[in-house]
Amino acid sequence: MANNKADIRAAYHAIMQKEANKLAEKGLNLEGQAFSPLLILKGKLSEAEKSGGELLGGADGKALRAALDALGYAPEDWCVAATVNADGEPLAGDLFRLTLTSLQPNSLIICDEEAASVVRNAYAEELELLEDAKAAVLEAGTLVNVMGMRLMNLGGFADALDDEKQKQIMWARLKEVEPLEAPY
Repeated sequence: MANNKADIRAAYHAIMQKEANKLAEKGLNLEGQAFSPLLILKGKLSEAEKSGGELLGGADGKALRAALDALGYAPEDWCVAATVNADGEPLAGDLFRLTLTSLQPNSLIICDEEAASVVRNAYAEELELLEDAKAAVLEAGTLVNVMGMRLMNLGGFADALDDEKQKQIMWARLKEVEPLEAPY
């Protein structure tokens, strides 16, 4: 029986790796535990990130890691994806939707307006159906539920790090997407 469970786990892992590789081949830049409950989206990349450096490898990443740790997210509970391809162009809506369908996160943290624009374009029809106008446009700071996912547009996380008041606003927004506890 134990061997059967190990075989099933290995097969599942191989399928997951194949899905992640397909997304990478299509231009997705993804780092971290791909099939995590939390997906962080970043569209405004630093020069280091544009040159192939680690996503969230700068001060914004250090601050976001500390905040996620304080909220109770383990490092394996989240991953980060760029919403732009290697040429700096926004991901096409179909690739972005394929990414979310494949990864199946239950929460998205949208770091900046560039990433929010990709989400808005990919989920325009679903957002249009929302009754709350702020939610329908993914206004920064508004917790939105779309297609079974919680979405929080931080509205400029990296830019907020230079201002103490803006950092407090980001912290308040991040607290809105604390880890979900079972049952979901």
